[in-house]
Amino acid sequence: MTDLARRACAATVLGGPTTVIDLGGLRIVSDPTFDDAGPSGHLTKLTDSPVDAAELGAVDVVLVSHDQHADNLDVRGRAFTLEAPLVLTTGSSAPRLGERAVGLEPWSSHAVPRPDGNGELTVTAVPAVHGPEDAERDADGFVTCEVIGFLLAGEGLPTVYVSGDNASIRVVAEIARQGPPVEAAILHAGAARVPIRHGGRPLSLDGGRAAAAAAVLGAPVVLPAHYDGWAHFSEGRAEIELAFEEAGLSGVLRSVPHGTWIELR
Repeated sequence: MTDLARRACAATVLGGPTTVIDLGGLRIVSDPTFDDAGPSGHLTKLTDSPVDAAELGAVDVVLVSHDQHADNLDVRGRAFTLEAPLVLTTGSSAPRLGERAVGLEPWSSHAVPRPDGNGELTVTAVPAVHGPEDAERDADGFVTCEVIGFLLAGEGLPTVYVSGDNASIRVVAEIARQGPPVEAAILHAGAARVPIRHGGRPLSLDGGRAAAAAAVLGAPVVLPAHYDGWAHFSEGRAEIELAFEEAGLSGVLRSVPHGTWIELR
């Protein structure tokens, strides 16, 4: 059974993209998915959620990189999100996620008071490209759909980057250039592929690009997420570990079983 007691400064990946981040006295959950295995539209979930949403206890903030795809926000995850006191997401997703949802454009921020009495946690939306950088874009300039990542920062806290479903190293370089130094990165890897999308090219980071992103960011702690549990992932933990080994970055990768807490400092 996963130990979900609150931590001071740690994160755990629960499966798929769903990650719990305890930071500054806040409990933050990113891209919550809690459904059982089975078909979901054109996607297929292969494993049940290892935890029930109720096991997370009181949650302060939910981060939703985008709400259009069930592997990032499924039926139970959406119900969980609608009950959250604060939801930070894209401008297009916010109207679908309840009155407490705040839509953020890239490089806009939202401040959250910290229960630990040390001011605020600043959540900054950062760009993401959900597919090949050179793919055809829609009328709004998006590949596949609008997606954001997040930077979490506050006084005395490590800066944490949550990538969302980003496949672009250019975007990661922009974040490294414009944002504060990243001390921990949660990277959606797995090289998601859907034949009807962009010729089956990866819609999220593969192992090689995840290692390149880690190198560009210079993050000393990297947690891989969103690489298993669904049929459309073409790479798993073994491929990610090999890519980091070949890049000489095994020392930063925290490739651990789901539900394992990783200190972020």
